[in-house]
Amino acid sequence: MPRRLDPRRRAWVEAAWKQIDDRRLADLIAEMVDVPSPTGEEGPLARRLAGRLADSGLDGRYQPIDDDQGNATGRLRGDGTGPDLLLYAPIDTLTVGTEEEDVPQVGPELRADMRPAAVVDGDFVIGLGASNPKGHGAAVIAAARAVAAAGVPLRGDLLVGLGAGGMPTNRRTVPSARRHNAGQGNGCSFMLEQGMWADYAVIAKPGWTAAWEEVGLCWFDVRVHGTYSYVGSRHRMPYRNPIVDAGTVIAGLEAWFPEYAARHTGGLVAPQGNVGGIEGGWRRTASLSPATCRFHVDLRISPRTTPMQAKREFAEAIGTILAAHPGIGLDWEMTLAIPGTETPEDDWIVRAAKTAWEELEGRPHEPILANSGATDANILRARGIPTVRTGMDRIGDGAPMRLDFPAGMNVVDVREARRLVRALVHTIVDTCTRTRDEIAEETP
Repeated sequence: MPRRLDPRRRAWVEAAWKQIDDRRLADLIAEMVDVPSPTGEEGPLARRLAGRLADSGLDGRYQPIDDDQGNATGRLRGDGTGPDLLLYAPIDTLTVGTEEEDVPQVGPELRADMRPAAVVDGDFVIGLGASNPKGHGAAVIAAARAVAAAGVPLRGDLLVGLGAGGMPTNRRTVPSARRHNAGQGNGCSFMLEQGMWADYAVIAKPGWTAAWEEVGLCWFDVRVHGTYSYVGSRHRMPYRNPIVDAGTVIAGLEAWFPEYAARHTGGLVAPQGNVGGIEGGWRRTASLSPATCRFHVDLRISPRTTPMQAKREFAEAIGTILAAHPGIGLDWEMTLAIPGTETPEDDWIVRAAKTAWEELEGRPHEPILANSGATDANILRARGIPTVRTGMDRIGDGAPMRLDFPAGMNVVDVREARRLVRALVHTIVDTCTRTRDEIAEETP
């Protein structure tokens, strides 16, 4: 049977739920969308959100990382006898919202939902990052605000972290981006290093569930070698075009990725692989073929697979491709590794998040399987903080635009956001109104 809150805590939850206002939530999401926050330049939004946290009754602060990048943090203090809980969400957008950096990778032009300019359409907010990550960040703020406004008597501190650098990217290739370690969870890591630590954490990212594990990722840089040549000479002297050979290797990897995923599917994850970029030759001329063509691979890894195991599997796959195509010359290296992580399913915070989900759904918790998305939950868990992930469903049939990958990031249903806020409030009350001894007694 699903676990239920006792009447006293149930009353606190309901009092906090009454503080949730859909219009205010939509306005906050729209405000966040309207402040551009590409990876590496989240400072202006983080400063704004530090103020919003202070307005909500928390000790809101801006935490600078450099001149352009920073986090927003908040704290609502308890009496010191209970566990501290961190609600966390990143605030940087996956794309930038300008033609200069996004086109043609996102398409021939920027759609309305790909721009940092919010449009409110009934129950929906449209704009860059409106759902992921900004709708989730807004839900975190709204949940903390509701608990503060309701005067819930906390034993443990409630912490809020709104972090820079949450997207799977390194430094953007523009002059304004100066630091190479701009993404990959650097804001979350810095926040923890600066003392924003907790006994438990909840990260708000897409997926209406309580997830206790997720994939990590390894990146590989592959350099395929050939001959520097000219179209007028290819028939007169040695010629091997590395762009053509790179296509052969990529096709072999594309055939291997599903086999890799099938071997490592288990628990909540189904790790995938992807070729995410290719470079070769000169854009100014089609007459020359380069001596090298390079491409980049993202290989997701299960919490039960180490980066070194993944590296060796990748080496075996490359070896098989080369054996089938004698004459191709290449070298490669692993350029990034973030292990997948898991929190025990019977840990308190996972059970608390499941209880909240079951309260709102009226049925036993149902996990989402076959996940291949990574978040800063890996940073939190790797530092030793038991962490659960919960979030919103993507838009459905009633949305003002059909669901595709960018719309799933950039269109949010405020009703879904409200449900997430309610779940977060439930988890806060369930956790932060207990003493540490109570939690220990209820944890296997």
